[in-house]
Amino acid sequence: MANFSVVYFAVSVISLFVIFSIPWSAHQGRPLPVYMASRQELLEMERAQRTGGKIKLSPKEQKVNKTLMAMKEEEYKTGMEGKPFPPALHFMIAKPLIDKSPVFDVIKMMPKGAALHLHDVAITNRSWVISELTYLSNLYYCQTQLGVRFSFASQKPTQSLEGCSAWELVADARKKLGNDTLFDEWLLQNITMLTSDPHTAYPDTYEAWNKFLQCLFVGSDLMYSTEEIFRSYIHEALMEFHQDNVQYLEIRYLARPLMRASGTKETPDYTLQQYIDVVKQFKTKYPNFYGAKFISQGIRNRMMDESDIEQDIKNGIHYKKKFPHHYAGFDIVGQEDTGYSLLHYIKELLLPFQNETDGSSIPFFFHAGETGWGGTSVDENLFDAILLNTSRIGHGYAITKHPVAMEMARERDIAIEINPISNQVLGLVSDLRNHPGASLIAQDFPLVISSDDRSIWDALPMSHDFYMAFMGLGGKSADLATLKQLALNSIKYSATSKTEKAELTAVWTNQWNEFLDKVIDKYGNNYLEQ
Repeated sequence: MANFSVVYFAVSVISLFVIFSIPWSAHQGRPLPVYMASRQELLEMERAQRTGGKIKLSPKEQKVNKTLMAMKEEEYKTGMEGKPFPPALHFMIAKPLIDKSPVFDVIKMMPKGAALHLHDVAITNRSWVISELTYLSNLYYCQTQLGVRFSFASQKPTQSLEGCSAWELVADARKKLGNDTLFDEWLLQNITMLTSDPHTAYPDTYEAWNKFLQCLFVGSDLMYSTEEIFRSYIHEALMEFHQDNVQYLEIRYLARPLMRASGTKETPDYTLQQYIDVVKQFKTKYPNFYGAKFISQGIRNRMMDESDIEQDIKNGIHYKKKFPHHYAGFDIVGQEDTGYSLLHYIKELLLPFQNETDGSSIPFFFHAGETGWGGTSVDENLFDAILLNTSRIGHGYAITKHPVAMEMARERDIAIEINPISNQVLGLVSDLRNHPGASLIAQDFPLVISSDDRSIWDALPMSHDFYMAFMGLGGKSADLATLKQLALNSIKYSATSKTEKAELTAVWTNQWNEFLDKVIDKYGNNYLEQ
């Protein structure tokens, strides 16, 4: 092996074309392969293949990149010395460390393009929900076996929920306790997954999902109530994403009917129209926010039979025809491990293909492969999603276990919607350096970064997930070009038309140039001279 050390040293230092030639006996009868490239050239080849590897940074971008990478070097150095490294920690433990990070500060300033994997019942900060919605009059609550539930009503609700205690006005409960802060802290624990000890609270995926689903029910109770509350909730969500420098959203929504002030219960069409109206008004007030589109959904709960999914798909066809500029497509959501597979609903899912000429086809955006189980009907959802011509794949966590599915997705340019923090909080991966997305970024696989149900674990609309992707999934060598490509990917793979993509790109580019100046103004003197 002495000969190998000499050759290795020569390659590292001299960087010449080298032929490795080790005696037969040193490698059990197999000589080392011939590499007609230096070690440095091999590393450069690999860097060129990652997400962002084909982007050539401008002089100004190079300045910002130098600043950013100096910050990143410091965080990696302390992490490799044994100090806490946020991507290796559970998000609920890592968040205070991330919030102090200079890298995170830069990412917050960065325009992120589009958030393409979101669920409406969890897009608005839960602290806002408590302060603005739970102090409204006529809000009742009860405690069930699964957790707290809410209902806005003019009189005490009569509906029965399993294990429900007596319905009580939230205002009365606050008065009895005599301490609004304590009551609000109790509410926060009941409508989020926040805990100081997440490993004990959520020892496995199933425990995490049980709490998670409870939080989603609460979100639905509160937002899908009256028209006024719904509009306020959506406006706040848009404001939070806008403030986090996101230019466009695609929201998976429930389309539940709303109650008007007169007491009239409206149709799901009316709900979608309220979405559209709020977005239009927001765009008028904030021109550098481009807009939003909506993805309707069915639920893969085993309590929902085929007729439910069939109706959901027919509703989607209807929405596309009635709201063609705002409706993006259809998805089936819910925990894959415990729900029915896409194949189970294949008859219903083929309905849009039967009358494509009359406009009945709808784009699909399927959740698929959000599982740690391999070789099951659950991760095989990936194949069915692709065969059903899905536009994107939600999560796609298991795709690296399926090279054929990977090849098909790349060939068809189907992007994976990666939600790093969601995958960690819901128990798929503990250390985000080991997330399958790291392999996808290394290969410049079609992908976007999003935040799923971010308010349930108190993440910012997109910045925390971008930080985890940049610091954890991207590895030490991921740089500004990686971040830029991820933002551009989000526009490329959005459900927008060619014209809309061009307009959205122009909006994003203006903000990107402003971002570069902000970073140089704030950090240039501290890092550029190092």
